[in-house]
Amino acid sequence: MDILDIRIIDIVDIILVALLLYYLYKLVKGTVAINIFIGIVILYVVWKVTEFLQMEMLSRFLAGFKDIFLILIVIVFQQEIRKFLLMLGTTNVTARRKLFKRLNLFSENESSTNIPAILGACSKMGKSQTGAIIVLQRNNSLEFVKNTGDPMNVEINQPILESIFYKNSPLHDGALIIEDNTITATRVILPVSNDKNIPQRFGLRHRAALGITEKTDAVCLVVSEENGQISYIKEGDFVLFEDMDQLHQILKNDLSS
Repeated sequence: MDILDIRIIDIVDIILVALLLYYLYKLVKGTVAINIFIGIVILYVVWKVTEFLQMEMLSRFLAGFKDIFLILIVIVFQQEIRKFLLMLGTTNVTARRKLFKRLNLFSENESSTNIPAILGACSKMGKSQTGAIIVLQRNNSLEFVKNTGDPMNVEINQPILESIFYKNSPLHDGALIIEDNTITATRVILPVSNDKNIPQRFGLRHRAALGITEKTDAVCLVVSEENGQISYIKEGDFVLFEDMDQLHQILKNDLSS
C-alpha cells in the first residue's frame, strides 16, 4: 500500500509544517488577528468541501479569492509577519534559545524576572499616581531604543524601581528597560504608535508602550499619572486583567514563553 511507503523525510516534513502552524497560532492567539486567522481557515475548509462535493458554482466563487489571499494575509498580518521574521533573524543566541522554547522544542523554564517586585512597585506607584513605563524584553533585541537612554546594570528590586520613577528623580522621565532580572537602561525614548484608534484618554506613555510592542515582542507595564491605573500592553494592544494576581500569572506566562 502507498501509505506504507512513507519516508522519514515525509515524517519530518509533516512535523515541520505542524510546528509552523502551531507557532503561527501561538503568534496570533489572544489578539484580534486570531479571529481573522480562524475565518481564513474556515473559508479554506469550505472551499475544499465544495470541491469535494462538486458544487461547481460555489467552488469557483471561493476559488476566486485564492489569487488575492496572499496579499490579504500580508496586509492583515503585517505586524505578526514582521515579528516572526524579526525573531527568526535575530543574532542573539539567548533569543534563539527562547524561540526554540516558544516552539516547544525544549522544556520551558520559568522566567528569572522578579515579577512580584515589579508589580509591587507598580501598585505602590499607582496609589501615589506616579507615572511609569516599564518595558520587559522577551526575544527581540531592544538595543535600538536602549541607545536613546542611560545604561544601567542593576538587579531588580521594588525600592529601586520606585526611586527611579519618583517625581523628583532625574531618571523618571522616559521608559525603563528590563532584561531577565536586570534593569539595563533608564530614560529611554520609545517609538510612539500612530494608531488613530487609540482612545484620547490615553497619553504619551500609553502610545509609547503600544509603539514598542508593535515593533517588537516586548511587553509593557504603564502606570497612569492621571488616575494611577496600571495597564499591561502586549503586541500593540491592551491586555485586560481582573486583579494583580491575574496580571502576575499573565506576565509570568509571557516572560516564560
